[in-house]
Amino acid sequence: MIVGPRNLITDVPGLRVGNAQDESLKSGTTVLLGDKPFTASVHVMGGAPGTRETDLLAPDRTVGAVDALVLSGGSAFGLDACSGVVDALRTAGRGFRLGDAVVPLVPGAILFDLLNGGDKGWRENPYRALGRAAFEAADVEFALGSVGAGTGALTAMLKGGLGSASLQLPDGSMVGALVAANPVGSVTTPGERHFYAAPFEIDAEFGGCGTDPASGLGRDLQSRKMATMTGRENTTIAIVATDAMLSKAACHRVAIAAHDGIARATVPAHTPHDGDLVFALSTGSGHEGDTALIGHAASLCLSRAIARAVYAATPAPGDLLPCWSECNS
Repeated sequence: MIVGPRNLITDVPGLRVGNAQDESLKSGTTVLLGDKPFTASVHVMGGAPGTRETDLLAPDRTVGAVDALVLSGGSAFGLDACSGVVDALRTAGRGFRLGDAVVPLVPGAILFDLLNGGDKGWRENPYRALGRAAFEAADVEFALGSVGAGTGALTAMLKGGLGSASLQLPDGSMVGALVAANPVGSVTTPGERHFYAAPFEIDAEFGGCGTDPASGLGRDLQSRKMATMTGRENTTIAIVATDAMLSKAACHRVAIAAHDGIARATVPAHTPHDGDLVFALSTGSGHEGDTALIGHAASLCLSRAIARAVYAATPAPGDLLPCWSECNS
C-alpha cells in the first residue's frame, strides 16, 4: 500500500470535501460530496451518538445511495447543517427521485463543542448556513486542523481537529478517511509528544517523532478537558471511502473494521461519553472490492487521519487547551 497523491480522502476519485467555520463560534461543519450518489453505510460504537438519517444506511433499507455526508460541530444544533446541504442539493436538482419529487438524502453526525470557549449565544441556529457554505466550498483540496467540523474539537489533553489520509491498494483501489477528532481520550502518550498512531505514520505526516519508548501506556488517563469541563463534551466522527465496488452490506463491514483505527489512535476509545461513529462509502467506479483488505486499509487511514487532525490544529484566542505544535515547539 502507498499513500495517495494528496493524502486526503479526495484521492478517491469523484469525491470532494468542503469546510465552513465561524471563528467566534469556535465551531464549524464539513461536507463530503460525490460527483454522483454513492453507496454508504454506518456503524456506531460510542455510547452518546448524535445523528440524522443514519437508519436508511442499514443494509436492509430500501434506499441504495445517498448524495452527501455531513460531519458537524454544534451537538444537536449541528444536525441542521444537513438541512443547508439538502437545500443546496435541491437547488442543483440532485436527490432521490419519486415521480416529480426530488429528495436529497444527506445523513450526518455531530460532535459536542458547545462548552469550548466560543460564543454560543446565537439567536438563530447558524449551522444551516454553515452547511450550505461548506457545500459551496467543496473541492478536492481542503485544509486540515482547526477547520470545518474540527474547528472547536478537543482531545483529553490537546486541541483536536479535522484530519484525513489515504492509501492506494496493490490492485489500484483507493481508500481514504476523513475525521473530526474530539474524543474523551488522548491521542498522544503522556508528555504530549508521541502519537498513539505513530506505528502507522508514513513519511513524517504528523511530525515523525516515532513511537513512545515507554511501556505500560494507557494506565494514566489524565485529562485537561475533564478538569475544565464536565467530561461529556466528546465524540470522534469519521468517513472512510473507496472507489472499489462494494454493496451496502460490505460498506457496513468496512465501517465496523474502520473503528479499529479510532481505538489504535485514541486511548480510551468508544466510551459511554463518546458518540464514535464511522460512515463507509463506495463510489463504485472501480472493480469489485476486497472487503477485508479495504476495511484494514480504512482502519490504517483513520488512525493516521486522527493524528494528522491533532498535529495540524492551530491556536486561536480563547482556546481552553493547547495545540500539539505549542507543546512541541
